[in-house]
Amino acid sequence: MKYGILKDIKEGEFRVISTPAEVMSIVAAGHEVWAEHDCGKAAGFPDEKYIAAGAKIAMTKEEIWANCDMVAKVKEFTPVEYPLMRENQIILGCIHPAGHPEEVDALLKSKCIAFTAEDAHRYGSPNCEAAGKQGALFGLESMLTINGGKGKYVGGFAGAPRMNVLILGCGVVGQGALEVLHALGANCTVMDINVGILRKLLAQYNSTISTMLCNKETISSVLPQTDMVLNCVKWPKERKDFLIDKEMLKLMEPGSVLVDISNDDPGAIESSHETHHDNPRYVVNGVVHYCVSNIPGAVANTTSVAYAAEMLPMIMSILNDGVAECCVRDGFYRRSLTTYKGYLTHEETSAIQNKPWIKPEDILEIADRKLDFAPPATVTRSTNFYKK
Repeated sequence: MKYGILKDIKEGEFRVISTPAEVMSIVAAGHEVWAEHDCGKAAGFPDEKYIAAGAKIAMTKEEIWANCDMVAKVKEFTPVEYPLMRENQIILGCIHPAGHPEEVDALLKSKCIAFTAEDAHRYGSPNCEAAGKQGALFGLESMLTINGGKGKYVGGFAGAPRMNVLILGCGVVGQGALEVLHALGANCTVMDINVGILRKLLAQYNSTISTMLCNKETISSVLPQTDMVLNCVKWPKERKDFLIDKEMLKLMEPGSVLVDISNDDPGAIESSHETHHDNPRYVVNGVVHYCVSNIPGAVANTTSVAYAAEMLPMIMSILNDGVAECCVRDGFYRRSLTTYKGYLTHEETSAIQNKPWIKPEDILEIADRKLDFAPPATVTRSTNFYKK
C-alpha cells in the first residue's frame, strides 16, 4: 500500500505522525511511503532524513491525497482538506469527532475509512503525558509577574512558602503534571472520582501529596488557598454543568493561574476557551487562564518521537492486515474507527450529534470472530442505530 504522511497545518502545530525511523519500518514491510514536503522539518526531521529512510517527497498535500491509499497526520482535518478525501481511502488523525460535526460530515460524504487516533491507545497517548508535563511548565510560566501572575515560585525560597497546586483528574495527563510539579517542590493536591487511583498515588508519593474526591464542593473548599489549578478532566460532552464556574474564580487571589489542559468544548471550566501559542493567556475574574489546545506542539521533537513510535503498530496493522483484520486483533483500534464508507461508526459522536451509527464489528462483518476486548472510549452511550 501507499502510505502518506501529511504536514500538520493547524495553527501552532509542529508535530509529525511518522518520523524517518517509522518510515524505515514501513518501507521494510514492503509498502511505499510518501512524505509531504517539510512535514517533519519543525520537529527536527528535514526532507533529507525522510529520503534516506526510503520515502518519496511530495511537494503538495494534494499529491499525498491523490496518490496514497492511507494518509495520516497528528491533529484533526481542516476544511481545505475535505474536498481531497476519497472513497475507500484510509484516514488517521486525532479527529475528535464528537466535537467537530462539520469534519464528521466531510468524512461521511467522502465515504472514506477514518480512524480517530485519540481512542486507539491501550496505555494512554504520549500526547497526554506531554500535555500534562509541559502544561505544568506553562502554568509556572503564567504565574510569573511579567505574565500577569502573582509571582509565586513553585518550590518557594528560604522564608517564603511553596505554591499550592490543585490538579483535577488523575489520568495520564494529571499524573504527568503531578510528576513535574511535585519534583519542583509544589504543595500538590490531586482530585479524582476514582478512590483507587487516589490511594495508588498517595502510596506512590509516600503521602507527600494530598488527595480528595473531585466535585464542585471540594474544589470550592480549597480554591481560596490555591495558587494554580490544572484541569486534566475529560469532561463528558453532553454535560452542561461545570466543575469550576466563573463565580468560583472569585474565591482565588488575583493573579492565580488556571491551566485548562483538557480544553474540551464544552468542558469542565466555564471560563475556558481555546487559545494558541502566539497569544496563550487571558484573564477572567482576576485569574490568569492558559488554554492552549495543542500544548504538546511546543515540544514537537520529543512528542513526535514518542507518539510516532506508539502509532506505528496501528499503522503497520492497517497496512499489513487490512482494516477488518486490524479491528479484529485490537479492540482499541476497533473502537477508534470513526466512519466507514459513508457510515458513522463512533458511538460518542452519534450521541452528541444525534446522528445514527453502526457498531464497527457489524459494519465490518466481524461480530462472529474472536475479537480483542476494549472498554468503550467514553461513558457516553447511543442507541441511535441506522434503520435496517
